[in-house]
Amino acid sequence: MVYTNNQLHVIYGDATLGVNGQDFQYIFSYERGGLESLKVQDKEWLYRTPTPTFWRATTDNDRGSGFNLKAAQWLGSDMFAKCTDIHLKVDNHDFSKLPIAPIDNEFSNQEYANSVEITFTYQTLTIPATEVKIIYNIDNDGHIHVTMHYYGKKGLPPLPVIGMRFIMPTLATGFDYQGLSGETYPDRMAGASHGNFHIQGLPVTKYLVPQENGMHMQTNKLTITRNTTQNNADTFGKFNLTIQQDKQPFNFSCIPYTAEELENATHIEELPLPRRTVLVIAGAVRGVGGIDSWGSDVEDQYHIDPEQDHEFSFIIN
Repeated sequence: MVYTNNQLHVIYGDATLGVNGQDFQYIFSYERGGLESLKVQDKEWLYRTPTPTFWRATTDNDRGSGFNLKAAQWLGSDMFAKCTDIHLKVDNHDFSKLPIAPIDNEFSNQEYANSVEITFTYQTLTIPATEVKIIYNIDNDGHIHVTMHYYGKKGLPPLPVIGMRFIMPTLATGFDYQGLSGETYPDRMAGASHGNFHIQGLPVTKYLVPQENGMHMQTNKLTITRNTTQNNADTFGKFNLTIQQDKQPFNFSCIPYTAEELENATHIEELPLPRRTVLVIAGAVRGVGGIDSWGSDVEDQYHIDPEQDHEFSFIIN
């Protein structure tokens, strides 16, 4: 296929929107409510549709202070995403309705654009409920500018994290990042230094009782490396995906487990065999405390206020 003037090739489907370029192919699913496929240089980077994430595995300090009980509603919202609205804009054209059948019959297979913006709105499964919007803006170089906006609402329980979770098909061989050294959290950054760091594999802290670990605060750039796909016959060698900061640094964790898998294991040997790469890009992270495990809460400045709006953005390329 020939791409004209470095434009995006837009494919209007009955249930999906495709956005293709010379070395990338993206598929957005109306049914699943998000980015269903992310291929860069013919390598698939998604095993599941990225969704908002609100839960980080609780720590000994969280359990001691009862935070896990106070925040429990966010665990359900983390596990189940409810997409309530999808809005599409291609160049300067705002679609009042999604271009699904029979509207998609108006388009050929030779539709091109300079930019595509698709917004997914989610409703949290909390009482009261609130909304989250995730906006994907693709430029004609194939860069995806992702913005997540959480709408604060009075009466919501305290939040563990506000971010997005990306589950990748196979294990990463490691990652490189520019940011703070070591594992850091809002209340554990004082001893960190800024620089460029390489992490081999996807290390998980071997707590007797699995809990939150692996966060990196104030990151400017992250490159994840894999060398396997779900097809054992593939012999690609190493391939990479890069996340860059947009307006401000982002926070991330990159380990082989979801927060729910860590939460469900009462001892480290109960964790499943590592199979996937779980990347969380977070705009806000609750502190982990560590004062004691007998009732002390995280200090106030390290809480996430659920009644305030929170927004963050990053770039995938």
